[in-house]
Amino acid sequence: MVLAPTVVIGAGVIGLTTAVYLAEAGRDVRVDAELLPDATTSAAAGASWDPFLAEPADLVERWSRESLVVLSALSADKATGVRMVEGTHESRVPSGVPVWATWADASPCDPAELRQGYVEGWRYRAPVIDMPRYLGHLVDRLRKAGGRLRQHRYGSIEEALSEAPVVVNCTGTGARDLVDDSSVQAVRGQLVVVENPGIRTFFCDDTPGAEELTYIYPQSDVVVLGGTSDWDTWDMRPDVTSALDIVRRCAAVEPSLVDVPVLAHRVGLRPVRPRVRLETENRGGAMLIHNYGHGGAGVTLSWGCAREVEDRLRAVKEPTP
Repeated sequence: MVLAPTVVIGAGVIGLTTAVYLAEAGRDVRVDAELLPDATTSAAAGASWDPFLAEPADLVERWSRESLVVLSALSADKATGVRMVEGTHESRVPSGVPVWATWADASPCDPAELRQGYVEGWRYRAPVIDMPRYLGHLVDRLRKAGGRLRQHRYGSIEEALSEAPVVVNCTGTGARDLVDDSSVQAVRGQLVVVENPGIRTFFCDDTPGAEELTYIYPQSDVVVLGGTSDWDTWDMRPDVTSALDIVRRCAAVEPSLVDVPVLAHRVGLRPVRPRVRLETENRGGAMLIHNYGHGGAGVTLSWGCAREVEDRLRAVKEPTP
């Protein structure tokens, strides 16, 4: 069977992972993106596989589990930028067993190991990812599988549909304009990269309803500290006050971070939507698949969603090449 040529729009972690999956399945794939991988929100991410609760809940759970399996396997190769790291999610108030505990094979923290001010926590191992290196790994895999990457901005989805019989829309916040989806909101995230004073475990504040994000992700010789969640904010410039607050909150949790040298600031726009959109449309004989709206869980859902795209393509009669 001859598979239809495919254009994937977007070169963040969702677009690249989808393109890799399709190319390695034997498809002729080209990624077209306004921003190349190192300029995307994904390159600015923390990042880790992180339990993520969103709609549609049943699919999000499956996509998360599938992605965890793939990322765990990738951690065997240091060149991918993926490492398995142990860490905790901790809460300042009792909140019970999280629904994701079984996904991550998490166990309750002993009270003696909780950070100051926290009353409950869950410990597990998860992939922690150096995103610039990981995105480079995905680009290499895409090219080895015969795929291409082109910097190109589409003015309309119709323009993209004229390029190939199958188009996969992985444009993140760009979907707000490209397909006129006003439900997509940009949630600005800022983080700070500092020298690693010897931290080996990750930490995430999981207090229900917390007004501020606090997380610590060690990546070999650096540590990524976060973060912010600024709704409907498109400003990509780092904010000095926010950066100082991030370091202060993280140092309160992990005292070894006090006065640690700051190496870099990162800002990205999370594509938040009431539901992750993974849907298929028939557009005049061409097939359009939407794969966006993952919020801050692009890494967590990436491989599961990529597999879903391929499954949907195989489940229908494809356009003629």
